[in-house]
Amino acid sequence: MGSTTLARGNILEEKLFSISITPVAVAANTTAEQSFTVIGISVGDYINIASSAAQTAGIIIGNCRVSATNTLTVQFGNFTAQSATPVAGTYGVIWGAPEQLPLDSNAL
Repeated sequence: MGSTTLARGNILEEKLFSISITPVAVAANTTAEQSFTVIGISVGDYINIASSAAQTAGIIIGNCRVSATNTLTVQFGNFTAQSATPVAGTYGVIWGAPEQLPLDSNAL
């Protein structure tokens, strides 16, 4: 896909896809980042992820980011008094690649 004429604020590519992941347990009353391989993503890409099944009680998804090429990092929060494991299975991903980096720091 070719570049546009605007110097900032453009998404070069966007895709919705699914991945299968198996998170590990998260300690009580804490958050923890876990990494998963997703071929084709790069640092600077934007990621949004959600489970297609009901999440384990007390578990939430916090920040998600591309921490290295082909590596998706998801922060899971456990807001219970005991260890809990996020649901394993299919997660939907919305991925966006900016046209250029670094991104502009304002909306104008």
